[in-house]
Amino acid sequence: MIQLHLPDFLRIEKKNRHRYVVSGQYQSFALVKYFAFTSLSVILLASLILTWTLSDNAKKTLLDRSDSYSRMFAENLNRQVFLQFVLPTVVRYGGITLSNEKQFTRLDSIVKNITKGMKIKSVTIFDSKENTISYSTEEVLVGKRDMGGLEYQKALKGESNSSLISSGSLLNLLPGTPPVYCTLKTYVPFRQERGLIDDPGQIMGVIEVVKDLSEDLKAIIYLQFRIMLLSMTIMGILFGVLSGIVIHANRIMEARAAERRELEKQLHEAQRLASLGKMVAAVSHEIKNPLGIVRSTAEMLEKRIKKVAPGNEQLAGIIIEETIRLDGIVREFLDFARPREPNMVFAPLNSVVERLIRFMRPELTKNKIKLVTDLSPVLPDISMDVEQMYQVLLNIVFNAMHAMPGGGTLTIRTYPLSHDKSMAMEITDTGMGMSEEKIEQIFNPFYTDKNRGTGLGLAITKNIIEKHGGNIMARSSEGNGATFTVSLGSEKSEEQK
Repeated sequence: MIQLHLPDFLRIEKKNRHRYVVSGQYQSFALVKYFAFTSLSVILLASLILTWTLSDNAKKTLLDRSDSYSRMFAENLNRQVFLQFVLPTVVRYGGITLSNEKQFTRLDSIVKNITKGMKIKSVTIFDSKENTISYSTEEVLVGKRDMGGLEYQKALKGESNSSLISSGSLLNLLPGTPPVYCTLKTYVPFRQERGLIDDPGQIMGVIEVVKDLSEDLKAIIYLQFRIMLLSMTIMGILFGVLSGIVIHANRIMEARAAERRELEKQLHEAQRLASLGKMVAAVSHEIKNPLGIVRSTAEMLEKRIKKVAPGNEQLAGIIIEETIRLDGIVREFLDFARPREPNMVFAPLNSVVERLIRFMRPELTKNKIKLVTDLSPVLPDISMDVEQMYQVLLNIVFNAMHAMPGGGTLTIRTYPLSHDKSMAMEITDTGMGMSEEKIEQIFNPFYTDKNRGTGLGLAITKNIIEKHGGNIMARSSEGNGATFTVSLGSEKSEEQK
């Protein structure tokens, strides 16, 4: 039972403050969780953007360097062709006629020797006067007209330039997609060498160098994929760690929220019982004195009736019996409203059980109840209030008797528990049993299924056991009897220390 003295109010107030602290912590944690996941998302997005930027810059750097290299190669090709082919051919034949097979073969040999071992797809030389292909490593293009576009026109004006034709992204790594394709076309003017001819810079035509960069682009895409995969893996690990922390923290906060709800429930119950206890104490006090007067008056009346009208004194006897019963109820109310602090002494639990057996044996025999005892001889003495523990046993045994109106078996057992200096006591009956709903209610004040009774017996019993630092629980099912188990420790209580 719960009685709110000053220490109880202080404990409840402390729990109430803890409730608000937990609530504030929960809100703070929700805010931290929100910012944590938001920050993680921002970092992930930033990582993807950074990965894409790095790979894009790597791609641009590769293309810029490839473009510079292609222009240098084209300039070198220009020089070598002029020195190894143009000059000797002009000296020998008086002019250049690529329709001459010997001239074409010599030029083709020179170009292929220069491009050997390099990733050059094709070399094409356009005529300067007409947009006609005079030479190409791809023979099918030789002689074709109007193949040069805007890049050709720029090169004729002395402006080297390049164009890129590419097709490739991360999607091209998927099975069944077209292969990566990347081609760089560089156009440079085909000039006479300045150091050998008086007319430096005369443009004789346009050289087109086609370089295949597909493998390089594919390598960049793979690099981009690896960087993104690494970033995603790292972020996935961070997300997993953070999720684990959040899940664990959520469980802690849920446990604290459940504890908070339980504390609120206990607070409401304590407030309700405090008010109820005050009312019961006031009403019981007001009833007790008049009840004593009624009983004394009835006893005096009984004596007079015996003298004046013998045979009618049972009417006064009924009044006396009922006042005695009401006096017991009032005492029970007072025990509930103002429980007495236990007077702790070390004593054997079995002695309390044996005292109860001596008192109850005639009543049990009268109600056709067989008593079975199994008292452990190795129990240590326990710190307890002997009278209050006797009241506990009496309340439980009386309930067991009422559950067996037609007789049955009552078993009282004591035994040590596995942990040090602790023991338990079981009272088992073969009565009507109880449903789960009833088991949940039996220790609540004023709960009873009897026509007569206050419903305070088990509530007072529980209060006494808890003041002894113990625990009481009930097991039962309808039609199969019930077992009440009381667990106690034998260590000195704080009051005794």
